[in-house]
Amino acid sequence: MATRAEIEVLIAQVGMRDRAAFSSLYARTSAKLFGVCLRILKDRAAAEDALQEVFVKIWYNADKFIAGGYSPMTWLITIARNHAIDRLRAAQALTQGMGAEADAVPDGGPGPEALAVAASQRAAIDGCLEELEDDKADAVRGAYLEGYSYQQLADRSGVPVNTMRTWLRRSLLKLRDCLTR
Repeated sequence: MATRAEIEVLIAQVGMRDRAAFSSLYARTSAKLFGVCLRILKDRAAAEDALQEVFVKIWYNADKFIAGGYSPMTWLITIARNHAIDRLRAAQALTQGMGAEADAVPDGGPGPEALAVAASQRAAIDGCLEELEDDKADAVRGAYLEGYSYQQLADRSGVPVNTMRTWLRRSLLKLRDCLTR
């Protein structure tokens, strides 16, 4: 580990845009600063990214460091710590914001009033279907609730296709009359 004086000199040289001093500063302090980032972010990849961003900040702000004040390592650690906390907060805000957006998406389903009306209509339709003969009510349910074709319904009931069409047409007319009462 480098001494306090050596790090102060390196930071001063980095402030004058000395690339060799920056490389030396990185070699001497990156392990400690990485540890700070990793402790806060708890994710190795995020800590590595944060460390690179920390050294970019150091490059641009080294000329603002005042030697003889605080320890140069304290200054570097403060930059790393603050940057890691900023990244952590940004990630939390992003995930919380996504939750708020998901909550703001309207539910595409029917509301309580529509469900009550649908239940009432279903009860009326069921009541009217009970007034039909069993085979004709089964044909209507098969055609309009289960999606069977005329041919499939005719085969299932053992009647010709034209007879099935007649059953369905007459049954729908009876249902319409029943529902309008």
